[in-house]
Amino acid sequence: MAELIWDGKYDEHHNKRAPVRIELPFQTVETVNESVQERQRTLELSSSGNDPEWRNRLIWGDKKYVLPSLLPEFAGKVDLIYIDPPFDTGADFSFIATIPSEPSGDEDDIETFLKEPSMIEQKAYRDTWNAGLNSYLQWFNDSAVQLRELLSETGSFYVHLDWHVVHYAKAVLDEVFGAQNFINEIVWRRKGGSALGTMRRLSTATDSLLLYGKTEAYRWKVRYEMPSTDYIEQNFSKVDSSGRKFQATVMRSPSPRPNLMYDYKGYKMPPNGWSVPRKTMEELDRKGMLYFPEDKSKQIYKKIYLDEYVGQPVNSLWDDIATLKGKNVEIVDYPTQKPEALLARILNISSNEADLILDCFCGSGTTAVAAEKLNRRWIACDLGRFAIHTTRKRLLGIPGVKPFVVQNLGKYERQQWQVAEFTPSPSTVILSEAKDPMPAGTQQRPGKEFSARFSDRGENAPQRRSSPQAGKGSFDSRTRFASESGSSAQDDRLKEQLQRETAYRKFILELYHATPVSGHVWLHGVKGGRMVHVAAVDAPVTRADVNAIAAEVWKASGKGPNSPQKPAVDVLGWEFALDMNETAKQVAAEARVDAAFKKIPREVLEKKAVEQGDVYFFELGALSVDSKIKKRELMLTLSDFVIPSDDVPAEVRTAIKHWSQMVDYWAVDWDFKEDTFHNQWQSYRTRKSPKLELAVKHEYLDPGK
Repeated sequence: MAELIWDGKYDEHHNKRAPVRIELPFQTVETVNESVQERQRTLELSSSGNDPEWRNRLIWGDKKYVLPSLLPEFAGKVDLIYIDPPFDTGADFSFIATIPSEPSGDEDDIETFLKEPSMIEQKAYRDTWNAGLNSYLQWFNDSAVQLRELLSETGSFYVHLDWHVVHYAKAVLDEVFGAQNFINEIVWRRKGGSALGTMRRLSTATDSLLLYGKTEAYRWKVRYEMPSTDYIEQNFSKVDSSGRKFQATVMRSPSPRPNLMYDYKGYKMPPNGWSVPRKTMEELDRKGMLYFPEDKSKQIYKKIYLDEYVGQPVNSLWDDIATLKGKNVEIVDYPTQKPEALLARILNISSNEADLILDCFCGSGTTAVAAEKLNRRWIACDLGRFAIHTTRKRLLGIPGVKPFVVQNLGKYERQQWQVAEFTPSPSTVILSEAKDPMPAGTQQRPGKEFSARFSDRGENAPQRRSSPQAGKGSFDSRTRFASESGSSAQDDRLKEQLQRETAYRKFILELYHATPVSGHVWLHGVKGGRMVHVAAVDAPVTRADVNAIAAEVWKASGKGPNSPQKPAVDVLGWEFALDMNETAKQVAAEARVDAAFKKIPREVLEKKAVEQGDVYFFELGALSVDSKIKKRELMLTLSDFVIPSDDVPAEVRTAIKHWSQMVDYWAVDWDFKEDTFHNQWQSYRTRKSPKLELAVKHEYLDPGK
């Protein structure tokens, strides 16, 4: 068998490189459209040890982590996979962003601008194409291998490509799936697409979809589509006595057989006989399904009535599905968006109701939307934040959409990154002299697992003994830490974790252009006359943290050469507790500390982004919500949204006349229990309804506590 070879396919020992597999647990960050009753039932099932009811999944994360993390639960269980991966264009992650009109303005008074890919999306693109076709083929091969493992024995795999790489992809997939499991190349003529071409080549009007089965037992249903109006007018031209239009089709057998060789009612048989035996011919005659020409030298025809016509079987040329353009209601300003009709046809051919569908490049969410409408279960994943947001909004626009969860790999992905990037070498000296104060910052909370490494080994997270101060979430000193450890093996692991956390915080401070400081518990650096706190990778910044930070800022102010003269601090965190910017600012203000809360961007996980300086720390926005209570009725009203103007792109800043223009979506959990946010009400903008509701009422059945 011929084989496609690319640089990197085999290692130095001539072994084929296998995909990197890092299995991480998913975090559910939001449950959408789940009623109180459904929520209670889920809790009861979980607490009783039973599996909770299925929830469709929308996952934000990199495919290289998402796919291996799906395998433990879904290997061999996915019934259909459709992917529409990047072809060879940097525009795959761009989208048109819309700035809505101000509340008192005209709904049509909107402005748009092209939102370039985020650094994390650009990094994914760079990883895919950084070595040209060689790296793309390795990336595509690794994806195909893991996707095949997820497929069920009756599953089907569709990959949507264009002319750039489809011929290479076919060779890769023949190797991964087996050439015998190739089913079809489907050519989609993008009806309504551009007909413009250059002077020296033909314009491109088609995409290709390669279809494979995991085995020969793949699921298959013949689909019929009605032909064009011209075809119907030309072929259904005859009318019977009752006024019904019909098509007269020949009844000739392609090869002679004895039971087909007969004359009927004075009409001579064709050279090879009729297409049906005499008994069937008589049955068709009784039903009025035969057309007899007046001239008996001609042949008998079978009638196909237009009102009973189911159409023609779908073939591999799909030229009846138009691209999205103009004012089509499906359009969400996502350049790679595909029409729902395309995905609906795929799902109808290769899946049944309740089957599980996967799309790990979900983009605008068309696969999830089509699956939801056709009563399939689905898992949709994407690296882009806008893709996840767009998909969620489209799903919420479906009447009666079933509850679904929004997930990511969150702290586990960051833990894995911290272990990979900051694990000390065996020769590294871990302990310092007792007189050297420990660099500030190791405030993992007691009882939390330290890293993905500990979790993967199945070991319990080591418990920290602490001083009263350390009990707030910090270590005391290295010397005390070492002396109080229970065993040497555990001691070594904890020392390693300590050094890893110190190196991690130093790295974040460098990216933030801050100077590291030591001798503090909660403060790790200083920049521009402000102290800096760097939060742990696996825990959100809480109000209690802010209390402790503020107290230490006061102690540090005006003391030492690197200390600020005024109590001010920048808090850098990966995640923040709900309403953190509002409540924490209040806490800091009460403590007379100037506090700014800034998000550590996901780009810091990517070496290329760091090397190119593509890392920016943006301050959290603050949302003001007014509440009014009248008996058991609660009314919430958005009254302001504040975000530092320097964090808003210049082209957007000039178009903003009212704070509400910066809010695209907001949701309420009326029964929040300090767990996953359950989206029980939401308001969001669409092209059809660009206005945002800024107030909502809710009546509770029972009085509050």
